[in-house]
Amino acid sequence: MIEKTIETKISVYKFEELSAEFQMLIERAKEQVINAYAPYSEFHVGAAVQLENDEIFTGSNQENSAYPSGLCAERVAMFYANSQYPRVPVKTLAIAAFTKGSFLADPVTPCGSCRQVLLETETRFEKDITILLYGTEYVYKINNVKQLLPLCFEKSSLSR
Repeated sequence: MIEKTIETKISVYKFEELSAEFQMLIERAKEQVINAYAPYSEFHVGAAVQLENDEIFTGSNQENSAYPSGLCAERVAMFYANSQYPRVPVKTLAIAAFTKGSFLADPVTPCGSCRQVLLETETRFEKDITILLYGTEYVYKINNVKQLLPLCFEKSSLSR
């Protein structure tokens, strides 16, 4: 038997310690929570995607009474950005969540489906995407999507 250890590196910051560019992108994600359609969970998520050309696209979660038919904020923003600029890599993604009258103290992480979509975008452009997960107490900065999804299924998995 062989044992392997998989580690994920996460940098933890106070919001004020982040660069002005990262702070601005988080603010754009936070602004999006008001656009969420979340009558069932009452869990409002906002996302902001910054492309290499510095264009920014935002999105919010959109629920549906047939739960699988809804879409998370991360995928709304990412698909919007990719549809408008299909040949421009994504530089950074910021995510913020709001429920019961306030933003979460701890950062919220993307669901498994979102992680897979983010990974596809990262591998598509062969360029790391920085992930910023906002919480009022601290912000996680993750250097690439593979840190979120270390045992991933990707294009190369299909040819094994």
